[in-house]
Amino acid sequence: RRSFQDRPLRDYDDRPRRSFQDRPLRDYDDRPRRSFQDRPRRDYDDRPRRSFEDRPRRDYNDRPRRSFEDRPRRDYDDRPRRSFDDRPRRDQAPAPHIDRVHEKLQAEAVQAEEVADVTFESLGLGDNIVRTLAGLGAQTPFPIQAATIPPILAGRDVLARGRTGSGKTIAFGAPLVESILRAQAGQKRAFGRAPRALILAPTRELALQLDRTVQPIARSVGLFTTQIYGGVPQARQVGALKKGVDIVIGTPGRIEDLHEQGRLDLSEVGIVVLDEADHMSELGFLEPMQRILRLVSEGAQKLLFSATLDREVAALVDEFLVDPAVYEVAGEDQDSGTIDHRVLVIDHRDKAEILTSLVAREGKTLVFSRTRAYAEMLAEQFDDAGIRAVALHGDLNQAKRTRNLQRLTSGRVDVLVATDVAARGIHVDDIDLVIQADAPDEYKTYLHRAGRTGRAGRAGTVVSLVTRQRRRRMAELLDRAEIDAPFQEVRPGDGLLDDLRQAR
Repeated sequence: RRSFQDRPLRDYDDRPRRSFQDRPLRDYDDRPRRSFQDRPRRDYDDRPRRSFEDRPRRDYNDRPRRSFEDRPRRDYDDRPRRSFDDRPRRDQAPAPHIDRVHEKLQAEAVQAEEVADVTFESLGLGDNIVRTLAGLGAQTPFPIQAATIPPILAGRDVLARGRTGSGKTIAFGAPLVESILRAQAGQKRAFGRAPRALILAPTRELALQLDRTVQPIARSVGLFTTQIYGGVPQARQVGALKKGVDIVIGTPGRIEDLHEQGRLDLSEVGIVVLDEADHMSELGFLEPMQRILRLVSEGAQKLLFSATLDREVAALVDEFLVDPAVYEVAGEDQDSGTIDHRVLVIDHRDKAEILTSLVAREGKTLVFSRTRAYAEMLAEQFDDAGIRAVALHGDLNQAKRTRNLQRLTSGRVDVLVATDVAARGIHVDDIDLVIQADAPDEYKTYLHRAGRTGRAGRAGTVVSLVTRQRRRRMAELLDRAEIDAPFQEVRPGDGLLDDLRQAR
């Protein structure tokens, strides 16, 4: 290799530096300034003006006029006249809101006193299932259960409306298990068998909650369930399907994914349950539900259960339900005696202090917030005040959401701050106070929030915090929900807060 080590380094210090000091500075003052004073100004008055007088005027009378005489006249007498008799006049009050899917589907109201002497045995359920229901705390059927179990066992489609916490899960879970058992009587359960029933839920939490109720009923007669939902790896779910299950409980998104992968066969499903059908429609699951319902066996039985049944599920009813039995529970509306509804009108600056004052109590409290960030902030605020609290929202992974809910159920924390989507799976019977830190935007959201307390006939209180600016809007929302709640103005330290803290 060539080496340059023997070359002497060049020294630039011996070069003389160039100096510009000997240059004379240029002086611009000796240049004559240009003057524009000798320019003649332009005179525009000497320009000839244009005249249009010599132009001939255009005569439009010489144009031939168009004639429409050769056109046949249109006869309007053969058109049906429109009738406006069914429109309300302007001076009349608007028609009341009807919370039904179809007016032609008349719901049969079930009174609580009508089922006082009814038992699960008399409804047609087997001994093992009856004993399991007793172990779950269901000694006698609730009205919605007494109404829907016989038609489900008879194979009819059912459309049922009942207050959240009225026992809808057992109402479809117990007869569903009994129907599968009867259909498989004398048959050997094969390894890797396809599911016979499908239960759809809007959220993961609700799917898990449904499984906690349906699974022991199914196990009592030798049937198996599995949960299929997103947010977790699918390996365990696929493994359960390979072994063979009888009942699948899950959310529409993951169920469609596994079907498209060829891992879930829905062709032998004979019973489909849509729980919270209205909420699944609101979350954008209407089209996935329709696609799933088209994949099940022809003539499969469809059961729709929800706290509200309005026009948002009309498309499902029209396409899939055949002569459904329609039920609603009379005397079990949200304004029942088991739930005390209050609206507190507050100043926004007092909100944090009032919230902390309300949750500083014995017993389980559920607080609703509109956003995930606010839920986390409130949980930290309560923790800083010495109140055990956790948050539940969509940003948490499924393991943490399940763990936080379990901490409330077991009593390790006293307060759970949740958003609406996550709260669909909160089925804890002993929550006796629900606080709406952010008022809901629609009446159905209010009903579902309120349904987290007062469950299974227990007493509960729902407290909504609103500012004076939202008072009128809150009144309209309560009117649509058919709830009578007093509006009371409060400030930090008022005795009313102590009363609400102690209410059980």
